[in-house]
Amino acid sequence: MRPSGADPASSPFSTRFDPALTSFADEICAMVARLFAYVGTLALVAILAVHFWEQLPDISGSREAPRSDWSVADRSAPAFALSVLNPDEKSGTYTILRHPQGGRRDIFRWIGEADRPLAELEIYRFGGEAFSALPPLADLAARMPVGRADLEAAGVIESKFGPIALLARENVRDGAGACLGFFKTHDDAALRLSGWSCQGDGLPARRSAIACMLDRLTLLSAGNEPKLAELFARAELRRQGCGPAGATAASDWITEADNPHLRGAL
Repeated sequence: MRPSGADPASSPFSTRFDPALTSFADEICAMVARLFAYVGTLALVAILAVHFWEQLPDISGSREAPRSDWSVADRSAPAFALSVLNPDEKSGTYTILRHPQGGRRDIFRWIGEADRPLAELEIYRFGGEAFSALPPLADLAARMPVGRADLEAAGVIESKFGPIALLARENVRDGAGACLGFFKTHDDAALRLSGWSCQGDGLPARRSAIACMLDRLTLLSAGNEPKLAELFARAELRRQGCGPAGATAASDWITEADNPHLRGAL
């Protein structure tokens, strides 16, 4: 039997812990909890940063870089050509882009002195990607040089492909350096013609350049697309010509500033 009056604290069988050990254990638990909270916060910040970075538009690419998911098709044969009016005409580049979902873009570009953009013509044959592509106005505005303003209507010209809508930058005065855009969609052939011209010193010169550019566009190969072949066959019957005897009366669409024959309202 334990003697009466014995101090429980001095008993060798006591279950009480030293206060210093209890305080140290509490500090360890608190430190581990803070460490987990700190690591968790860092992981959350990293996840959010990656998410927002993926949402940012690609602003580092140049205007000449292929659009997202588009790649240069070096081995594809040219499907279109522009007839040459005279041997002194300035040359340009021809680039073919392809999309994994079947789209194809044939792009003619002309660059002037000091690498100044002169003109562009794009023939876009739709694939599955067309359902999620940029609207025609937004796509054209992104491709046109000089300024970042939205596009506004600038009239209509008649071409061998039918009426062509013209567009210009909002609040941009006409004159040297200004550019005129255009586009025309042919749903039956799943095709869109678009581009721009910065030719000449005024609107008539750029209208003439666009009309002559389209008039000179010819089809080399339609592949397995009968609707495309039919579109160009009908267009050739309406060809006006860019020579002195033609309706547009421009000897060279790169240098002339004559006004084309217009049927649409401006």
